[in-house]
Amino acid sequence: MGQHVREYLLTLCVTAAVTYLLTGPVRKFAIAVGAMPAIRARDVHREPTPRLGGAAMFGGLCAGLVVASQLTGLRGVFDVREPQALLSGAALIWVIGVLDDKFEIDALIKLGGQLIAAGVMVQQGLKILWLPVPGLGTVLLSDWAGTLLTVALIVITINAVNFVDGLDGLAAGMVCIATAAFFLYAYRMWFGHGIEAAAPTTLFSALLMGMCVGFLPHNMHPARIFMGDSGSMLIGLVMAACAISATGRVDPDVLKLFGTERDAVHAMVPVYIPLLLPLTVIAIPVADLVLAIVRRTWNGQSPFAADRGHLHHRLLEIGHSHSRAVLIMYFWSGLIAFGAVVYSANSASGRLVFGLLLLSAAGLVLLLQPRFTPRVPYWARHFVPPRYRRRREVPRAETLSAGREDSPVAKEPAAESVGAAR
Repeated sequence: MGQHVREYLLTLCVTAAVTYLLTGPVRKFAIAVGAMPAIRARDVHREPTPRLGGAAMFGGLCAGLVVASQLTGLRGVFDVREPQALLSGAALIWVIGVLDDKFEIDALIKLGGQLIAAGVMVQQGLKILWLPVPGLGTVLLSDWAGTLLTVALIVITINAVNFVDGLDGLAAGMVCIATAAFFLYAYRMWFGHGIEAAAPTTLFSALLMGMCVGFLPHNMHPARIFMGDSGSMLIGLVMAACAISATGRVDPDVLKLFGTERDAVHAMVPVYIPLLLPLTVIAIPVADLVLAIVRRTWNGQSPFAADRGHLHHRLLEIGHSHSRAVLIMYFWSGLIAFGAVVYSANSASGRLVFGLLLLSAAGLVLLLQPRFTPRVPYWARHFVPPRYRRRREVPRAETLSAGREDSPVAKEPAAESVGAAR
């Protein structure tokens, strides 16, 4: 078990490092080729910012897969076709995203590309084969039903993540939080329940976390580069692959070996989570997606027409700062995602429900304070953007001398205060 943990961490770190190192050159390339569109009416940033961040994330994904294929404990994952299916679908969706970042292709063309990428993944074996239905047990799906459900889940997840990519660091952070919860769930299925078929899901989750962690330092507010559709659609597709892999290879009959019929029913609880968890971990993006479609249709617009009615836009309009709006979305994503995972492990605990309600109330009180401003410890000031830096307390003697124009002591604290307030 310890060896597998180290190998997953190594895969995550390699993916994050490659993504981080590639983002700088990709940013320069995006500027050189003109992949930095003018400010649009729905945008919240004030200066043209290069896109194509998904190119670095795709490079990190490829590097992570190569490293994982050479590790002893993870080599068995590549005996099946799921990693190849993931890479094929990711490559297609990334190419479509790159074209959109540069040329802004039509929304229907993007949708067609998403369907093709999903179809390629299904053709290579990444498919939902069965569904656990309450009262009926496990229902095996026909070939066309499994294909239709798989394609629908992939397309919904891709567009949900794409819709929420509207603030600096929002999409990458929310997906990273959701995937961390999914990683814990998949790892528990493997080692807690002894289901080796959950290994690909665990690997995909580690890769996705690495992609997001490596890109976030460049994308936090104020962002130096955006992931663009090449990144948002890519991480949405990988997140969908995590869920589909869990239901495509895990044999539901294995869970019936846990003992009595009651034990088998209780053991089926984790099996429901692969289909529900992707929707719970991106519950906010999915809700945003549904509300956007209803809003635009009601106003006589195309469901794919962009506007400023998304949840993150509403948070800005009611007075929240950019950072506070992102933190609010982070909090609720983490609460829903980790709450679903913990509930799958102990669904009979009343204390769990009470704890989740208490955390919800505490989050509302802390994160909705109008003057709340996030700060990091002083020792970590060099690793974050200026607005997150904590101001150093200036001694009284320096404060008095700061009022003199000829005092050299006043210059350094003044400069730091300007940077902290920017």
